[in-house]
Amino acid sequence: MGPHPAVAAIRLAVRRVLHDVLLDYPPPPPATRTTHPAHPVPPAARPATPTPQRAAPRPHQAPPAVPTAPAARSPLSAAASAPPAARASVPAPGRPDPGQRPLVLVACSGGADSMALASALAFEAPKLGVRAGAVTVDHGLQPGSELRAAEVAERLRLLGLDPVESVAVTVGRDGGPEAAARDARYAALDSAAERHGAAAVLLGHTRDDQAETVLLGLARGSGTRSLSGMAQVSGVDGRYRRPFLQLDRQTARRACLAQSLPVWDDPHNVDPAYTRSRVRHEALPVLEKALGKGVVEALARTAQLSRDDADALDDWAARAEADVRAVASDEGVELDTVRLHALPPAVRRRVLRRAAITAGSPAGSLFARHIEEVDRLITGWRGQRAINLPGRVEVRRQGGRLVIRQG
Repeated sequence: MGPHPAVAAIRLAVRRVLHDVLLDYPPPPPATRTTHPAHPVPPAARPATPTPQRAAPRPHQAPPAVPTAPAARSPLSAAASAPPAARASVPAPGRPDPGQRPLVLVACSGGADSMALASALAFEAPKLGVRAGAVTVDHGLQPGSELRAAEVAERLRLLGLDPVESVAVTVGRDGGPEAAARDARYAALDSAAERHGAAAVLLGHTRDDQAETVLLGLARGSGTRSLSGMAQVSGVDGRYRRPFLQLDRQTARRACLAQSLPVWDDPHNVDPAYTRSRVRHEALPVLEKALGKGVVEALARTAQLSRDDADALDDWAARAEADVRAVASDEGVELDTVRLHALPPAVRRRVLRRAAITAGSPAGSLFARHIEEVDRLITGWRGQRAINLPGRVEVRRQGGRLVIRQG
């Protein structure tokens, strides 16, 4: 009898991601072997006088060892056991070592989603020759959080994960409590991945989380990129992987129940003071009641379609930026207004955003309303004054050019 259907589903999702990690992982260097030349000494170089013959080896002596080809092994196991001289040089800090098996970490809060992910990783990783570890982040936002993080770390060790870390962070205030906690969490995960040279970090976001993200982006009036939600692969060098974006939250919870895995339900997830909690427990149920079942699936599908569109438009904007750029220097960017005006609005606004970020405006503080104001310098020019953007970046129109620089 096979595993519970929910357990089988989460394991399959993790197995697929691990296969992708192995494909992206740097291959081990080919084993090298020092060979000695077997060329005979030229006759002219031989000594003129005869040399005494060497005694034949005694019967009990073993003949000299002759190198033989190693038995067939997988590339990962061969690299792990190769002598130091046959391995690649030590990689830069934070980079995977091609001479070792790849390490994959799971970010685990102790909730059902991440505990299900941790259990699936612990089961699948050894079968694929992957090392599996975990990181739990203590945000310090609730009494006793350090004890709870220690309990989660112990559960992860009992699953067979190694290394396991509990990392305490200090949550700031920038961007609100949810954004500040997220920034602190990702900074801790980045640091852990760099410290251990992890090839990937798995995150337990589900299809329900994706639907909530799309709904939040829609409420903010954001563009296509915001509606595209969370990517399956993101971060530096594709560090973050989200295996569960096609699975619903209940599948992860059922998998934990089937495996008798203890889970912790964060009270912040039901606290109406947090926007995402209100979306989860109030907005989405109302939408499903009014529109019928399938709203979550539709929003998640919208995310994928929006991501495909956003990727294509971003690629177009990157090519268009080179065509409209008049001058680029340490002092800022100058763009040709005539060529900008000829671009489709979706592409033009992306070019303007890219140029503002290049000039020093922080991407996280640059909103759609900022870009709309800059766009009016192109499409509705009436002699307006300069526009100030976050990061002390100033945008003004001078003749036929749009000048973007820190003022």
